[in-house]
Amino acid sequence: MLRVRFLVGLCSTLALAVLANPLQAACCYFSAKNADILQPAQKVFLTYDPAEKVETFTVQPKFEGNALDFGMVIPTPTRPKLHEMPKEFFKHLAYYTILKKREFPHSKLLYSNLRFQRAALANDRNREQQAGEYKARKERKTVVVLEAGVVGSLDYKIISAERADDLFQWLKDNKYTYSGDEATLDHYVKKNWLFTVMKIDTAAMKKNKDGSYAGEVTPTRFQFASDKMVYPLKITQISVKDKTEALFYVQAPHKVDLPGDWTYQYTWIPMLQAATGCTPGGIQGGGEQWVKNLGGQVPVLLNRARELGFNFIAGQRPNPNAKGHIPTTMEWARKLTAGDIQILKGEAPFSEKVPNVDEGFTEADMKDTKKAEAIRMVIQARLDKARKERPFGYAVREVPAEELKGLTQLAGHMQEDLFITKFRKIFARDEMNDDIVFERARQGEQEDTSEYQEILPTSPP
Repeated sequence: MLRVRFLVGLCSTLALAVLANPLQAACCYFSAKNADILQPAQKVFLTYDPAEKVETFTVQPKFEGNALDFGMVIPTPTRPKLHEMPKEFFKHLAYYTILKKREFPHSKLLYSNLRFQRAALANDRNREQQAGEYKARKERKTVVVLEAGVVGSLDYKIISAERADDLFQWLKDNKYTYSGDEATLDHYVKKNWLFTVMKIDTAAMKKNKDGSYAGEVTPTRFQFASDKMVYPLKITQISVKDKTEALFYVQAPHKVDLPGDWTYQYTWIPMLQAATGCTPGGIQGGGEQWVKNLGGQVPVLLNRARELGFNFIAGQRPNPNAKGHIPTTMEWARKLTAGDIQILKGEAPFSEKVPNVDEGFTEADMKDTKKAEAIRMVIQARLDKARKERPFGYAVREVPAEELKGLTQLAGHMQEDLFITKFRKIFARDEMNDDIVFERARQGEQEDTSEYQEILPTSPP
């Protein structure tokens, strides 16, 4: 059975006080009365097994605020199993999905640097969430604590509720003020979803000079049965002032996309088109073939993007349209191979290495007229050899050497033959009226299997 994880912000705010941060996560938040908790970032990793109908997501919220304790509440379709994850899991996941860039060897001693294309590495501007705390209510039997325990350093409870008004009252009875409405709770109660509440104690967190706290909690994995690969977006709406940003890392047997007009194709297709013909060696990963396979569907897609007011500008992040809506962007995509797993285990190099054509020689050697000409010939021969063997350069990505060992934390979670799709979507508040059901990446009868591992001339920063 495939294990399941999910990198996508999954909490929606149930805040006791109205939260001021416009970029909240998809979670329910609680905090003490007259205390604020802000969520500047969220990280979630999702895997789905369609055969076993099992979903797993790992979530790690970052928080800032003045509440002494708070919690996060995560709704799921069925009762989840909870497991502690490595604290730096998401940091190393971000490292592994850094886009590669093409570099060529050059000689400092010959004073002739070869031209090569550099591009900025894509940034993971992740948005996380916070959450809220509540206590079991004895009077109302429609709100039931199904399970209570500890995962890592976090206390948690899994609850069910038959009525939204009872759940609303339960929160009030337990001295918490719910900033949303009963209708939002009712959305999940009617679907018979459950709620997991995790208590967060700030005592062990960093305390700022102004008395507020900041920190990250240990990542927690939730695994549960689900007929579909879902993301509870609607509950996020109550904690968002204008918009929220979510970075999705989705692992499945196939490439994944968001539904309808949230598709990443509105930015992916024009980015591929603009890069075609100006990328030495062609676009790697099948991008050009994907555009060819779409054929007559390309003008239809681009026309729809124009109708929505999505205007692609090469090398730039997309701007909002007249309604404040921003198209989804694909950040990284790959079907994992045995080679990827070897890299994670430290059994294969993380990046290609650009040859040092000056190796063995120094500037002092070049000042020796008897040696200089012979050295130049050797260096030039090395450059010629590298150009012949790798006419389009070496695909490199840079990570601090001390962090490479940490990639082993991903082994066992990232699986051979599964596709990881990483994409970013900034949701405006009026786009959060329902939950997300992820779709197979396809247009009509054509399935998108294109990969994205190397920076293109048209890639945004």
